Amino acid sequence: MIEKSVQFYSEGYKLQGVLYLPDDYESKGKLPAIIANSGYQGVNEFYPKMFAEALTQKGYVCFGFDYRGFADSEGDPARVILEEQVADIRNALTFLRAQSEVDHERIGLIGWGMGGSNVVRVAEKEDVAAVAALNGFYNGERWLKTIHSYENWLKVLEEVYEDRVRRVTTGDSKPADPFLHYPLDPPTRAYVEKELASRKGFGGRTRVQFTDSILELDTEAAAKNLGDTPLFVAHGKNNVLHPIEESVSLYNSVSSPKVYYEINGMHNDFMYSDHPEFQALVEELHLFFGEVFSYELSK
Repeated sequence: MIEKSVQFYSEGYKLQGVLYLPDDYESKGKLPAIIANSGYQGVNEFYPKMFAEALTQKGYVCFGFDYRGFADSEGDPARVILEEQVADIRNALTFLRAQSEVDHERIGLIGWGMGGSNVVRVAEKEDVAAVAALNGFYNGERWLKTIHSYENWLKVLEEVYEDRVRRVTTGDSKPADPFLHYPLDPPTRAYVEKELASRKGFGGRTRVQFTDSILELDTEAAAKNLGDTPLFVAHGKNNVLHPIEESVSLYNSVSSPKVYYEINGMHNDFMYSDHPEFQALVEELHLFFGEVFSYELSK
């Protein structure tokens, strides 16, 4: 895989990205491309690069970048607002369309975890060939209720309201542990501590306003506006962090061409490049995007 470091701007912030090309790119000309997007607290060196390593072998150009505030991208690292990440992906898409290596008519999106909701909302507004949402949640209030007891849920709402008052009276959101309202289940926490916690840019402080942006999230409403954009939905059948019902509900809410794929795993226990379940997921993604891109080329 050939790696080409690049920079682009999103609402004035300089974001760092990498264009990933197949080893034999020089003989290929313009290729179909996929932007792989991180989930919560993720950076390009995690899963976007992992997907790129697998998909460039299938002949795709891939693009990964760090949201504003993450890794070496400009921005406040404590400010995590979903709408702003959606804007970053839209600007990454604009950047990618301008690259000489890319067939701008054949660009797809992959979103992992919380990034799954991000890419669906981008696809609602942008002309992309196809979109894949993996192991995500798609209605923020519904999801938060599933991972909190009723007592804790009321506490979350109280803390969010207090922070709204704080923001309008002081101009600042209260600092918070990144997992204050996003508690990790034990298997996911074990994976995070083993594989991700030591990586640059992971696990930094955030603010309570992040929870407010989750409460406002309704990706299913956006998905109903996808038109004829094909949607691939995949989920770990034993995922405790993001229950599988989230993906089932998203899949059932859309009328566009769609594929549902169930992963024999949890949230990220299979996220290793040599894991059979990850390799099987890549094959399903290749079948999905390959069919869509071939159709787009033949039109």
